[in-house]
Amino acid sequence: MKIKSIELFKVQPRWLFLKMTTDTGLEGWGEPVIEGRADSVAAAVEEISEYLIGKDPRRVEDLFAVLYRAGFYRGGPVLMSAISGIEEAMWDIKGKELGVPVYEMLGGACHDRMKVYCWIGGDKPYRPEEVVKEAEEKFNQGYRAIKMNGVPDVGWIQNNRQIDEAVARVAALRERFGMELDIAVDFHGRVHKPLAFTLMKELEPYRLLFVEEPVLCENEEIFPQLRNQFSTPIATGERNYTRWGFKGILTKGGVDYIQPDPCHCGGILETKKIAAMAEAFDIALAPHCPLGPIALAVALQIDFCTYNAVIQEQSLGIHYNQGSDLLDYLEDPSVFMYKDGYVELLTKPGLGIEINEEKVRKAAAIGHNWKNPVWRDATGTVLEW
Repeated sequence: MKIKSIELFKVQPRWLFLKMTTDTGLEGWGEPVIEGRADSVAAAVEEISEYLIGKDPRRVEDLFAVLYRAGFYRGGPVLMSAISGIEEAMWDIKGKELGVPVYEMLGGACHDRMKVYCWIGGDKPYRPEEVVKEAEEKFNQGYRAIKMNGVPDVGWIQNNRQIDEAVARVAALRERFGMELDIAVDFHGRVHKPLAFTLMKELEPYRLLFVEEPVLCENEEIFPQLRNQFSTPIATGERNYTRWGFKGILTKGGVDYIQPDPCHCGGILETKKIAAMAEAFDIALAPHCPLGPIALAVALQIDFCTYNAVIQEQSLGIHYNQGSDLLDYLEDPSVFMYKDGYVELLTKPGLGIEINEEKVRKAAAIGHNWKNPVWRDATGTVLEW
């Protein structure tokens, strides 16, 4: 079996799909994208594709090594996202050839289903009653875990009003739902060190599921300081790439959940290896996945065969999904039917989903140019998004 062609499809709302076709007619799909840098990742895929045409897609480890090691320069979000989407498509092909889901090739399922969480709230200041209303909608849909942004645009100087507003939103949720709803708060790397300590202290009484990216991942020396002072679990990892990108954060002991994104960090097997590293430190896996249906299928294939996988992010109804949503490009959307906040094992071969290629091609003819906003404070200084 040889790789015959690789095609890319840039589709709304902000995704990039990859289709790999072999000389036997088998096809595999991947999702190589960095949010807001789809064209950059597409260029990287096209450049490294010459290493793949005519090669056997079943040699996943070998071709990963070619793409990662043979180019001398390595790592980073653009290159690793390109490699990730390619690697995912190879696993999809391999599973389809053997007639088994990907998780069967990686040790078999050790979970019968996986808990999922959804987003509420966006990047604007939300009033407590608005957050409660959105959470009620999700709760009535069966979700028992939600995540929301902790603060909107913040600067270096501590803003006490924003602290009070952040606490009020969480307090309103706890008052409404008690402990029937797990609540995670995403600081999104927007928060600088002084405010991170204050926010974590103020939010500690509400027993959050976790605080995500309390500070930027490159400030990894701060994570143990936060963890040593507060009992709230800490999660991070969406902006770390490959095993080596996680080595420091794991060995320093400042996180409780790692969140590698399989579409950014190196793909399915690389995420599995990262999870194994984390397990040795008694750290749980909660893959990052605010992307499309291929990305979610990939993450779930990993979850189902990974002992320390505990909960899965997914993007259905997320505030970024304008123009299309998670289920729109699937032939059978029922594969992601959530029941009581869980998703059942995917049982079809490969990634376990079937892409509606006709719809993908029509959407790609329109494309997108999604970019995250550029925020500035009152002084004109650029802020973290």
